[in-house]
Amino acid sequence: MSILLPIILLVIGFLLVIKGADFLVDGASSLAKNLSIPEIVIGLTIVAFGTSAPELIVNIFASIKHENEIVFGNIIGSNIFNILLILGIAGLIYPITVQKNTVWREIPFSLFSILILFFLVNDDLFLHNNRYILSRFNGIILLSLFSLFILYVFIIPQVKSEDDFEIKNLSIFMTILFVFLGFAGLFFGGKLVVDNAVIIAKFFKVSNKFIAITIVSAGTSLPELATSAVAAYKKRNDIAVGNVVGSCIFNTLLILGISSVINPILFLPELNIDLTVLIFASILLFITMFTGKRNKLDRWESILLLTIYIIYMIYIIYRK
Repeated sequence: MSILLPIILLVIGFLLVIKGADFLVDGASSLAKNLSIPEIVIGLTIVAFGTSAPELIVNIFASIKHENEIVFGNIIGSNIFNILLILGIAGLIYPITVQKNTVWREIPFSLFSILILFFLVNDDLFLHNNRYILSRFNGIILLSLFSLFILYVFIIPQVKSEDDFEIKNLSIFMTILFVFLGFAGLFFGGKLVVDNAVIIAKFFKVSNKFIAITIVSAGTSLPELATSAVAAYKKRNDIAVGNVVGSCIFNTLLILGISSVINPILFLPELNIDLTVLIFASILLFITMFTGKRNKLDRWESILLLTIYIIYMIYIIYRK
């Protein structure tokens, strides 16, 4: 069987997913703007959701198909990609100043959500019940925590950003059209990504976990990469960091919550190594806010993040 067609379809799937997310963000942001929703709230919710939409759609299809390795590998790999590679590149382009709210609330909340996930999928380590699974009840716990995050965004007064989100003023018809095209692109693109990622993994005789942590997670994180890199170049610090941290929270709580409610997800204990790397990366991000210039991701700290990501990738390739 030729592998060329599945690779082409995988690329087409990624393009559809990314463009679908782009349409969805523009349409939803225009709608929110017309409803006079504050821009900082739009950034923490709609923009973060839009850049996380590829992970959501890919995981929904993977969960329906019981592709457990893709479900976990996509989210864990995407979060590691977000923190180490995307923030590393963004900070290398231009040192990023981070708001106190983000340092003391969003970054710790992101770390907390990952620690909760670690506990939920490792019940056996704590309760000795021989269960390595993210159950529907666990999914409800994650979704409940996500609801608390959304309440925080809308209820707790937010520090006004100096950056203004570029929101297109669309007509009602164009707003609805953009949202429709966005969901269509996400749906069909997500199905292509999951189906062809599995085919490619079988062809090269590597695990779905390897494909998910490398190719799928990188592909679904392209919106975050593009958004944060451009934001750093334009010196729009809040978008560069808030996009990544918000996306990690969405990925862990909303996407894995929905995925496990659809179907309980079997967790492979060897993924604990990757979860540990993610926890370490989150702690390191928090520490960088207090080294060098306070509340700032300097270039040397960005190089450190990138170096750790390269070492991790070498390990992943060796482990495959």
